[in-house]
Amino acid sequence: MTDSDAERRHDRLDRHPTGGSRNSLWHWMRARHPIRVAVNYLAVWLIRVSPSLRAKNWLLRRLGTTVGPGVAVGLEATVDVFWPELVTLRSDAIVGYDATLLCHEFLQDEYRTGEVIVGERALVGAGAVVLPGVEIGADAKVAANSLVTDDVPPETTVAGVPARPVEGGVSER
Repeated sequence: MTDSDAERRHDRLDRHPTGGSRNSLWHWMRARHPIRVAVNYLAVWLIRVSPSLRAKNWLLRRLGTTVGPGVAVGLEATVDVFWPELVTLRSDAIVGYDATLLCHEFLQDEYRTGEVIVGERALVGAGAVVLPGVEIGADAKVAANSLVTDDVPPETTVAGVPARPVEGGVSER
């Protein structure tokens, strides 16, 4: 990825300044109603522990997440609790065990929100974290335990912290 890719991710984020002497996390109740966050949290907890892909996808859709046909979300995987409606999982995407899709970041003087899009047949590996504003292209692969800070082009494999393209991708046997 190039610096211009990172700029595009940041350009897609909505910025919400917060005032006062404390960091923006202290202002989360102004960003989202506490009852909405509590309901989302309970649903996301059920999604994380349910072995049923059908139940997970049904609950994700109730939260406002766009879920295509054939999507598979692994155990312990977490979608954003504050803004699950900013997540799009396109057809046959896989979100691996304990992966996290974040649509917000709380900073000192502001919080930011942005969509996360996982493309058709894309794979987000176990334990990976995807930051807000990132789009993972069709047939792309994110290696386990990677931190995705930039868009991942279609048919590209990325790995690491931060995630970068891997020469030759991952062989399938």
